[in-house]
Amino acid sequence: MKPRTIIEKIWDEHVVVENPGAPALLYIDLHLIHEVTSPQAFEGLRRRGLKVRRPDRTLATADHNVPTTDRSLPIVNQISARQIAQLEANCREFGLTCYSVHSPHQGIVHVIGPELGRTQPGMTVVCGDSHTATHGALGALAFGIGTSEVEHVLATQCLLQRKPKTFRVEINGTLRPGVTAKDVILALIAKIGTGGATGHVFEYCGSTIRALSMEERMTITNMSIEAGARAGLIAPDDVTFQYLYGRPCAPQGIEWDRAIARWKQLPSDDGAHYDKHAEIDAGSLEPMITYGTSPGMGIPITGVIPEPESIADPIERESVRKALAYMNLEPGKPLLGHPVDVVFVGSCTNGRLADFRAAASILKGRKVNPRVRALMVPGSYEVKRQAEAEGLHEIFRAAGAEWREPGCSMCLAMNGDQLEPGQYAVSTSNRNFEGRQGPGGRTFLASPLTAAAAAVTGVITDVRTML
Repeated sequence: MKPRTIIEKIWDEHVVVENPGAPALLYIDLHLIHEVTSPQAFEGLRRRGLKVRRPDRTLATADHNVPTTDRSLPIVNQISARQIAQLEANCREFGLTCYSVHSPHQGIVHVIGPELGRTQPGMTVVCGDSHTATHGALGALAFGIGTSEVEHVLATQCLLQRKPKTFRVEINGTLRPGVTAKDVILALIAKIGTGGATGHVFEYCGSTIRALSMEERMTITNMSIEAGARAGLIAPDDVTFQYLYGRPCAPQGIEWDRAIARWKQLPSDDGAHYDKHAEIDAGSLEPMITYGTSPGMGIPITGVIPEPESIADPIERESVRKALAYMNLEPGKPLLGHPVDVVFVGSCTNGRLADFRAAASILKGRKVNPRVRALMVPGSYEVKRQAEAEGLHEIFRAAGAEWREPGCSMCLAMNGDQLEPGQYAVSTSNRNFEGRQGPGGRTFLASPLTAAAAAVTGVITDVRTML
């Protein structure tokens, strides 16, 4: 047999039927659902008189619409309240596990899947959400799907998919102080563009990747979609196994030993063919920040905003021109020192324990600038419990930051946490589209370290000056 990539191994293992020229029927190991993209899918099942094929392989949580205020308070937004209530009702009717607002396991779908041990190497994982690639950090082939596909998976536990191309991203070297996993992925997207990986699945490898924690790896795979990739994954290794060991839904006893044996067969074979390649020298990277309205519009923190006229591609040139007009920024100027109004640390990209430890390392013994509102929003109740056990919430509150309840929060303006028109935010989320964090809001994407530095100074700051 010819050498295969991990992507091909997982694909081959899950193909039910594959005919030449047609999409393959792919078996799905884990289907994650939330309150936004599932209501129409359940209604479709009712109309057709269908049941959920594998309730044991389906997991639901409320995250997008969930307010991050006191859980004892009613949900003010009636649309959000109805969507959450509908999710709970659908899950009761179809016999599904649902971690809703008052569950001790509630959280962002891409945070709770790994922390419960539901996401495992070699799996196929889908969700009606763009950032499902997060689960690829554990060596799973994980990707977002549309509402009609959500219905299809609920009914059949299978999905029609065309086999993706492969894209090897090799990152070697040691990250310098102040440079994080978020900076790595922002640098990659800035390098290859938001369409650079269209039709492909990333495999991230190299010494830098191997040195990252599982939480840092999830930050990188999470944003694979922002470079146009269908998914992104990292081959499982000892970091993966140690992360999964003992988690509630991970294999136990002899089944654990058998799982490890299977998982060790997953890494790509020597000599496996990839359709594309990219390399990054991690030691050369600086903290990154975006200046525009797509994650690909990123520059090193000490850089200057590009001149649109210097961009050869006319479509890209016009996109940058429009983005700068929306952001009210001037080309050729640095972002350092630009005032900010809001700082947000959270989301499925950077809402894990390691992210709050990083933010706390900057905020400890310091105060949030009086002009800035700083929101610290854990990605799950488990993250919240762990952070509070370490006293991180006390550091945030002493600094003047808000310590909120779990949810998607200001990643998208659906839950009460949003920017006012014209406000600037340094955000650890994954998208800086126009209006994404509130109509007229302007977003700079950055790492938790860079975000925390901006919270203290009130302006975009090179965190390396504060370490």
